[in-house]
Amino acid sequence: MNIQWYPGHMTKTRRMVAEQMKHMDAVCEILDARIPLSSRNPDVEELTAGKPRLVVLNRADQADPAATKLWRDYFAGKGCAVIETSAKEGRGTERFAGAVRELLREKLAAYAQRGQAGRVVRVMVLGIPNVGKSTFINRVAGRKTAKAEDRPGVTRAKQWVVVDRGLELLDTPGILWPRFEDEQVGLHLAYTGAVKDEVMDVEELSCRLIAYLAEHYGEALVQRYKIEIGPEDTGYELLEKAGRKRGFVLRGGEIDTERMAKILLDEFRGGKLGRFTLEMPEDV
Repeated sequence: MNIQWYPGHMTKTRRMVAEQMKHMDAVCEILDARIPLSSRNPDVEELTAGKPRLVVLNRADQADPAATKLWRDYFAGKGCAVIETSAKEGRGTERFAGAVRELLREKLAAYAQRGQAGRVVRVMVLGIPNVGKSTFINRVAGRKTAKAEDRPGVTRAKQWVVVDRGLELLDTPGILWPRFEDEQVGLHLAYTGAVKDEVMDVEELSCRLIAYLAEHYGEALVQRYKIEIGPEDTGYELLEKAGRKRGFVLRGGEIDTERMAKILLDEFRGGKLGRFTLEMPEDV
């Protein structure tokens, strides 16, 4: 599947991030816990210029818990502070301010020695579209400050958000790379809604997803859709089986696989199928 999606405002965002980085004390990078590798912008290492980094594994409530622990260890091993959150429900976001101050403990101590105790800490928040960044910021700030929609690319301009008297966040528009050189990365982003469905073949996407789930999380499909998974079943055949069980039968006995494809994606993204992680640290 050839996915090409790089709106012009994302080029502008990259430039703005680079310009603002010198004013930051730390960077908060929000990732989708289901796809921590695919939901990272590969330019972040260069853009953050060695700043202390807090990695937020968001949507942890939808990810495989055992896999999330492995990802925590992976990022901690790279020197990052790590917290798990489910921003939509507000779980884990209360640990953010403490995690930032712990990350910057030596820097804050140095400020205090110079008589600058209470100096405002500024943190840039980065995340690709639809990773839950605006919802996370709203939870951390305790009020609705950032526009949150379940739609890629809603935040279009930078904005400062005050968390408390000593901590401010710089929200940035979601940034994504210009091309998906690795097809798997593109698929993972599409599965989770980071790429607009309008630019995808939804039926093909769902065939790929259901085939992956059948291989790695088959029991979840059996429980949700009451289907049997045969060793030779293709993704399309599994989609047909699920559609038949749901009663999506057209005139002449044909299965409405397009309708089933949309249902599958909606239920996967909404966490109704279960908790899945689509990539592991060894994939890095």
